[in-house]
Amino acid sequence: MPAPELTSLKSPRVTTARRLGKRSFRGKERRFIVEGPQAVREAIAHLVEVYVTPEAADRHADILAAARAAHLPVLTASDEVIAEMSDTVTPQGIVGLCRFLDSPFEEVLRARPRLVAVLANVRDPGNAGTVLRCADAAGADAVVLTDASVDLYNPKAVRASVGSLFHLPVAVGVDVEHAVSGLREAGARVLAADGAGERDLDSELDDGLLGGPTAWIFGNEAWGLPEATRALADEVVRVPIHGRAESLNLATAAAVCLYASARAQRAPAGCRSVTST
Repeated sequence: MPAPELTSLKSPRVTTARRLGKRSFRGKERRFIVEGPQAVREAIAHLVEVYVTPEAADRHADILAAARAAHLPVLTASDEVIAEMSDTVTPQGIVGLCRFLDSPFEEVLRARPRLVAVLANVRDPGNAGTVLRCADAAGADAVVLTDASVDLYNPKAVRASVGSLFHLPVAVGVDVEHAVSGLREAGARVLAADGAGERDLDSELDDGLLGGPTAWIFGNEAWGLPEATRALADEVVRVPIHGRAESLNLATAAAVCLYASARAQRAPAGCRSVTST
């Protein structure tokens, strides 16, 4: 097994990777770190460089072959170097330096999206990444993060997306009023997901209202959507709680709402309530 090429923790490459843990430096460089074989595999088209331990190089030869086919530099590195570049406690031996890949909001609108998740003032990176993953799984056309939301490239958000960050357009830093007005002008009905909504999700399905283009607004994990944001929406919709649970967390509620829309949009003859028999 060949010795690693990169062993010094003082190497400029290692220093740059470590500094990318800070949002300000990520924004300046427009670069971020992806960790682990799944993320690196999904990110190949957006990568600048790949770093891998000799052991991981043997395990993930297919990923390295794809990286080299994309003309990416692949450098072997010591375990200590990979650990220094990583944000996780137990690194998996492979990391990539990745370019920013967010899309301009106007580009999202030009595509006339049928299903969009808007994250308004969402601060928890794990929740943001998980909602992005849910949106991808439900077949959404885009995700929008408002200007008060967490950094898309926060390492926890990137990991929680489990590769979905690389599958669909994501617009960032959009003012919530601009997001709502733009999506409405693009033909979407704008729904705010909130536990205090007058309408519930089953009623929306029963009345056949989810089959058209829809943008869902999801709010902060702790305090939900403020009244000013709810007032922007065409309707405020709650997920019905049929059992004794007090509420659903953000990512779970988002998954339920997005899948309800996805089902309605794909139903050839309309869609009935998810609770009907």
